[in-house]
Amino acid sequence: MIRLENISKQNGHQIVFIEASASLLRGEKAGLVGPNGAGKTTLFRLMTGQEAPDEGLVAADRGISIGYFSQDVGDMSGRSAVAEVMDGVGPVSEVAGELRKLEAAMADPAQIDDMDAIIERYGEVQARFEDLDGYALEGKAREVLAGLSFSQEMMDADVGKLSGGWKMRVALARILLMRPDVMLLDEPSNHLDLESLIWLEEFLKGYEGALMMTSHDREFMNRIVTKIIEIDGGALSTFSGDYEFYEQQRAQNEKQQQAQFERQQAMLAKEIKFIERFKARASHAAQVQSRVKKLDKIERVEPPKRRQSVAFEFQPAPRSGEDIVSIKSVDKSYGKLRIYEGLNFEVRRKERWCVMGVNGAGKSTLLKLVTGTTSPDGGAVTLGGSVKMGYFAQHAMELLDGERTIFQTLEDAFPQAGQGSLRALAGAFGFSGDDVEKKCRVLSGGEKARLVMALMLFDPPNFLVLDEPTNHLDIVTKEMLITALSQYEGTMLFVSHDRHFLAALSNRVLELTPEGIHQYGGGYSEYVARTGQEAPGIHR
Repeated sequence: MIRLENISKQNGHQIVFIEASASLLRGEKAGLVGPNGAGKTTLFRLMTGQEAPDEGLVAADRGISIGYFSQDVGDMSGRSAVAEVMDGVGPVSEVAGELRKLEAAMADPAQIDDMDAIIERYGEVQARFEDLDGYALEGKAREVLAGLSFSQEMMDADVGKLSGGWKMRVALARILLMRPDVMLLDEPSNHLDLESLIWLEEFLKGYEGALMMTSHDREFMNRIVTKIIEIDGGALSTFSGDYEFYEQQRAQNEKQQQAQFERQQAMLAKEIKFIERFKARASHAAQVQSRVKKLDKIERVEPPKRRQSVAFEFQPAPRSGEDIVSIKSVDKSYGKLRIYEGLNFEVRRKERWCVMGVNGAGKSTLLKLVTGTTSPDGGAVTLGGSVKMGYFAQHAMELLDGERTIFQTLEDAFPQAGQGSLRALAGAFGFSGDDVEKKCRVLSGGEKARLVMALMLFDPPNFLVLDEPTNHLDIVTKEMLITALSQYEGTMLFVSHDRHFLAALSNRVLELTPEGIHQYGGGYSEYVARTGQEAPGIHR
């Protein structure tokens, strides 16, 4: 449906693609992968015609519709979420808008003199709306929004009043309702809770068009895609299979390339040694000349490119007592909304609790109660002896001073630490060389998350409380964080919508439901096996 043939593209001084080729065929579901800055967004823009290649050809089948979801959703205001979603489907949204204006006019006493004309026009517009199957479309729009966790009130409210994350969901819903021939989705799993993520997964599995997407959620990617297109060093490589197969295949390819490189290096060394040894002897001149020519003609094998990866290493944390936190008979409300009534919960040393629950169930509130960020209305929250807590919250990234550099931020937090150890800390969290001189205001979400983690883990706590720690991290960084946390000796309480993270690190599950609170021994995988659901109320 879309072919990229020998494309080359340069952005400023950065060469993005060099004679790269790939294709997306009818019905294919492809994952697009590559390190940050490799050119994934540029590729999407080339496929949609928003940019043109410097050389080569981007060819799309005639007449196909393309829906593109990007992280840049723009300003949305003045319309309801339902109207904004229906807007992607064409004229029906304009007709729906006129219907709503006419309904408002019919209810306006000031327009009583024009009522006959308004009612007549309303009849015409309503007939047109029915011809376009508008009522069914509105039902479908509401169904998609409900799948992405919108309440009925949110669907009818002004989109402009929603947070950035909810606006992203509106933009995504617009593309899903459109059901184009080709869907290009740039990080659709960002900003989604686990329930919405599972719903989206099922929707995309049932989608019959061609799909290309990026995602930092490996489990989500694994369940949907059957082909991986990798951007690396300006080239596009295609792998048949899911993300896990791609990882195995890539590792195998690297191993083979390394072996070829080493064999060739050994052969070259042997040849050069012969040339050096006999180049001054007239009796060996012909042989030396022959070998020099041979070396000139050999195509050199490059060593495999080593992906830069972040390696977190925890210093040993001081040992805590056996009782980490005790919550007894806690009540908590926000206005008329009651979150907890008589909550009892305990965390003991070396337990790793993941907290599950739908939006509004009180997951973040629980973490805030434990960390003392918010106080209970009744009851008590008590920390155990020798507990040293580290708390990762989304708002911590907003508290970074935009005018301070990464290195200055670390220095401010740890004035007693030497420059060497702070540079080592920055390097361990992926900030090497000149990166440490970047000001916090120019950092991406992922970079901010890594800096906050560096601040939290330099002097390690023995109790980690983590609220969506993987939200802005790419797959490689997530993997390194999981590896590090699996070796961490302390206690953990965390919320995450990443199923790979949940399965790898939890050994207890706390499930918050409207019917009550349930505790499960064993980690997330055991919870899924025991309940048959991947999130409260969401069955496999």
